[in-house]
Amino acid sequence: MVVAVVIVAALFRGCAGGKEDQPGSSFNGVQIGAITYSWRGMPSSAEDVLRYCRETGISSIELMGDVAEAFAGIPPLHAWPEEEARKRQREWRLSVPMEKYMDLWKMFNDSGVQIHIVKFSPAQWSDEEIDYAFNAARAMGAKGVSNEIGHEACIRLGRFAEKHDMFAIFHNHGQPGDPDFNFEEFLAYSPKNMLNFDVGHYFGATGKHPNDIIGKLHHRIFSIHLKDKTARDADPADTNMPWGEGDTPIADILTLIRDNQWPIHCDIELEYEIPEGSDAVKETARCVEYCREILL
Repeated sequence: MVVAVVIVAALFRGCAGGKEDQPGSSFNGVQIGAITYSWRGMPSSAEDVLRYCRETGISSIELMGDVAEAFAGIPPLHAWPEEEARKRQREWRLSVPMEKYMDLWKMFNDSGVQIHIVKFSPAQWSDEEIDYAFNAARAMGAKGVSNEIGHEACIRLGRFAEKHDMFAIFHNHGQPGDPDFNFEEFLAYSPKNMLNFDVGHYFGATGKHPNDIIGKLHHRIFSIHLKDKTARDADPADTNMPWGEGDTPIADILTLIRDNQWPIHCDIELEYEIPEGSDAVKETARCVEYCREILL
């Protein structure tokens, strides 16, 4: 199995040397990527993350903000008492030159990897720090900043997204399981509010087919998080599984996006338990191959 993954990754990268050695994970017009949270249990410097992209053939990512800020030199929280550390981080954010983030963009771009979202999750930051988050995301080539969904977050970040002519992109967990939950309420706060629609969480919490939401709101969905979960009424219920062993209709989702050529980023979020003898990078490569076989 490990050998097969290595072969698949090599096919995505192409022959060694030059542009042909860059990753490529767009299949029939559907961009498959990953949120770098998928590799949270592994070394996670920006250089590590770029290496994982190359090893899995991934050419587009939602980058976790802590990875970006560590590259740019943010003072670590553990270096001082928490209140002092957060003060130093705020001061750093308001003074760090954007060239640091342009260097990060160049490093990824030169290797054929696009950063389409940065997950700074800045809804509770100061106004000045939120401006920084959007400016830094732009310097990295991203189209927007992501945050967990919520009324206050959508109201506040929507205004900043309009100011910066970018997107505020909101991720759901199990909230749609509440019968009163309505994605459109959150989108109505700003035309720059978009969804990072987690189809696995949605399906596991509601038991409903995610294509109902995708078909209705595709013009307001910037990206989706792909995972395979069991259904709400399964045993065990609403549980992350290796892809192909759960109940989430991943194939239906990907073919709907492919057939309509909707410009929705489809990002792997690896959350199931890593099998013995494997690691998150090998499992991500398997997920990329799973998508490729559906889409080609």
